[in-house]
Amino acid sequence: MNAEDRGDDRLVPTRQAALSVLADLAGLTLFRSCRKQPLFRAFRLLLEEWAALSPKTAGSRLRLPSPGKNPGRRFPQEGLLCRWAAFMRELGAAPAPDGDTGHSFFSRLWECVLCSDENPFTLAAERGIINAENETGANGGPSLLAGLAAGDLDRLNRIAAFDISALGFSIGLCLRSCGLEDAAAALEAEARIIWHEEARKVRPAGPQTRSPEDFAAYIRRYGAGILGRRGFFRWDRGLRPILNADPLRLRDLSGYDAQRSLVTGNTLGFLEGKAANNLLLYGDRGTGKSATVKAVCREYLDRGLRLVELRSKDAAELPALLEFTASRGLKFVIFIDDLSFEGLDDSFTGFKTLLEGSAAERPRNTVIYATSNRRHLVRERRTDQPAPPGSGDNRSFDTMQEQLSLSDRFGLTVFFNAPSREEYLDIARFIAERRGLTPGEKFRENALRWEQWFNGRSPRTASQFVDWLNGEKPFPWD
Repeated sequence: MNAEDRGDDRLVPTRQAALSVLADLAGLTLFRSCRKQPLFRAFRLLLEEWAALSPKTAGSRLRLPSPGKNPGRRFPQEGLLCRWAAFMRELGAAPAPDGDTGHSFFSRLWECVLCSDENPFTLAAERGIINAENETGANGGPSLLAGLAAGDLDRLNRIAAFDISALGFSIGLCLRSCGLEDAAAALEAEARIIWHEEARKVRPAGPQTRSPEDFAAYIRRYGAGILGRRGFFRWDRGLRPILNADPLRLRDLSGYDAQRSLVTGNTLGFLEGKAANNLLLYGDRGTGKSATVKAVCREYLDRGLRLVELRSKDAAELPALLEFTASRGLKFVIFIDDLSFEGLDDSFTGFKTLLEGSAAERPRNTVIYATSNRRHLVRERRTDQPAPPGSGDNRSFDTMQEQLSLSDRFGLTVFFNAPSREEYLDIARFIAERRGLTPGEKFRENALRWEQWFNGRSPRTASQFVDWLNGEKPFPWD
């Protein structure tokens, strides 16, 4: 091929690099599902369009096609422009690494890998089956799984290192050669933004350029796929991430130190591999039972703890959820908020059996934390009260024992009682100060009136009072 056929020499290296990256994309094995990610797909289609555009066509003057020929394409470079636009859209929409406000192609591509890909290598790494010490083949070299992972990680690094800005400027040069000056200027401006983003050397926290052993260690600590990028989930016939999880931390809570120390101690022992109890947090409404569970779990996300919320009405899904957690390598708190039953019906008996007593053992990497306003978890009726001694009626006593049998299956129960007047005021002051407010001279008087007018003394009432105070609205009694 002579120089005239090649067109502008500056287009050749980028086209050859595009072909090399397309080969890497085609060669992915364990991480092949990444190709289905929108960013990967848009990138592949852009490279295919660029590689298919011949140098002679790329630099040709703009000519309208003859009637009846190529009716879907108004000029040869239109497809390239469409692919570039689609790629830029996906680059802007791709998940950003924590703390990254830019749009580096390198960081966005690796974030897609870490966010979504669950394959035999990452799942085995999460469970600790693969690591630097034990993952070797029969001849002392790497096993097939580790070898495939090493090859894919090399391919992904080469893909992520592709010079997107150079491709953009090359496409701009192509457009200028055929007289599309405005289109070229707009595209080159976008390429210049990409160049600046890559020049920042934004790299997400992760194992991108390291060995398969380092990658496995990273996955073992943080989890594979969505478990590695989210901390709070909901079980709804499958795992669903909670996108706007409550950001509450332990430092945001006031009071109830003794109760929270029990929950924290049990959780720390669980994370350290010690025997841990299922927990029942019960007591007055609004006292911070749910907030305690969520805050404790958030405190230890970086130690491989994940919270999975299971609705009380979906208790029958517990076996499927336990089967899922048993297959993974992280630690899980199954959180059931406001657990209660209307009576000693099939749902009560079924849940009691699932909790403890069924043939299947609770996975060692899973504990169940439940909250309830009722100690017995069952709505009590007058007929359920124990009969007077000597009456000879043991049925009500048996009913009470059956009610207690479920709460007894939680190894540890933690009671949250309503705060005293001064404890309530201390909590209200704490919340106000955390929000940057200075309690005024009428703070105490208004806080006490608020709890009398509305929901009684509780941390929730204190928080609602501070919300109203922060809105600078007049109180109902003013």
